[in-house]
Amino acid sequence: MFDDAIPPLYGADEHAAPGYFARTPWSVRSRLTETLATLREVALMTQDIAPIVPVHAASHDDVVVLVHGFFASAGVFRPMRERLVSEAQAKVASFSHAPGAGIERIGRSLARLVARIPAGCRIHLVGHSLGGLVARWYVQELGGHERVTQTISLGSPFGGTERARPFRFLVGADLCRTSPLLARLRTRAHEHAVPHMSIVADADRVIVPCESAIFPRGEVTVLPGRGHNSLLFDPDSIATVLRCIRERQPARVDRAVGVPEAT
Repeated sequence: MFDDAIPPLYGADEHAAPGYFARTPWSVRSRLTETLATLREVALMTQDIAPIVPVHAASHDDVVVLVHGFFASAGVFRPMRERLVSEAQAKVASFSHAPGAGIERIGRSLARLVARIPAGCRIHLVGHSLGGLVARWYVQELGGHERVTQTISLGSPFGGTERARPFRFLVGADLCRTSPLLARLRTRAHEHAVPHMSIVADADRVIVPCESAIFPRGEVTVLPGRGHNSLLFDPDSIATVLRCIRERQPARVDRAVGVPEAT
């Protein structure tokens, strides 16, 4: 399923790629949903260009750091951000990176942002597409495993994508299926015990093959009929992110009665 030149993405204890996907057809509904999601993404791209760091974050807080994909901005996360704040009581941090910047360069920007977050916060990295690769690069190569509670990727091509084949320069070199950088990410996936969730759209026409969006450690959630940009706004995609964050939160106690608070 993957090119012979690429190291196997799946170990013996992981999900096997063959037969893992039901492969929902690229229906009219999927096309329409993806088109609308892309238009929504474009409309939000002018928002949140400057870095956002929660000013009043305390050591016990959950801070979700959002890392966007290629040719976008942190503004594309606005609908998800609203739900993270209202439903998970999380603080949110973000930054926008320039189109064409490589994974290593963006990873250093992410490291500088995380350094501004108070020690003791539970830091959750959520990355769409290229952003998910940056999140794992920070964890595995830049010492992020010491700060990060978990990483969550939405349609991130850990196995590369055929769409990058004609563009093997700038960030395209990082995203092709023979990328040494991606091979290093996969090889070192188990060196640090930072949990990961791969959220995969099985109608993704940007990440080809869509199995490339599975990281070789952690959990996998496959959303049938969704496209690449749809993952940013899809209710099930956002619900999965919320669930992952809630699962890492300690039980809250209602101080008035001394019993666990309903969540």
